[in-house]
Amino acid sequence: MTTSSKKRRKSSPPSANREYYPAFLNIAGQQCVIIGGGRVAERKCSTLIRAGARVTVISPELTRGLEQYREKGLLNHLRRHYKKGDIQAAFAVIVATDSEETNRQVVTDAAKAGVPLNVVDNPSLCNFIAPSVLKRGPLTIAISTGGVSPAMARTIRRELELMYGAEFSGYLRFVKDLRRRALTEISDKAEREQFLKGLASEEMMTLLRRKGFPEAKKTALKRWQALRG
Repeated sequence: MTTSSKKRRKSSPPSANREYYPAFLNIAGQQCVIIGGGRVAERKCSTLIRAGARVTVISPELTRGLEQYREKGLLNHLRRHYKKGDIQAAFAVIVATDSEETNRQVVTDAAKAGVPLNVVDNPSLCNFIAPSVLKRGPLTIAISTGGVSPAMARTIRRELELMYGAEFSGYLRFVKDLRRRALTEISDKAEREQFLKGLASEEMMTLLRRKGFPEAKKTALKRWQALRG
């Protein structure tokens, strides 16, 4: 591989009008930089840590929550203001400061380095945005309005929280195990696909919501036992 091919391609500065490509990224072990040490930075940091990222926070001060992460070794802290070059090796950067000057400088540097950038509450400066997220175990539902109305995204998330309760966490973990068994123990492809689709059918979703995980699990196991003879 040539030296030039190893370099990141420079990205264009963000534009106000943009159609975003939705994606779920595996950032485990990746270096992510947060510029800012306030409450918003703390929330962003929590999400990155849960996803397994290596987090560096650049800020003269930290919230107590961020200090606790630092004390536990969950983040690296540079106790100062942002400097040019701080994001050169980053996989992704989040800016959570009140300084317009800092924001603009990071936007310029990120564009030159080809680094994905999110500037909190300023979609026009971002080349990626963070959606409002609902988590139910393995289930992740991300909601975005493309930066038009984060408040509406949060409202929709709250509506979805009522539709997809805690029972979905247990059921999906159960399905994960049963699917693994089905892939190895049901040799007939059509039969296997029919069984797996049945686990995610509207009938099963209704049963899960109305009678909970234990009843849905019982029904799924009955179908499994009938299939296996």
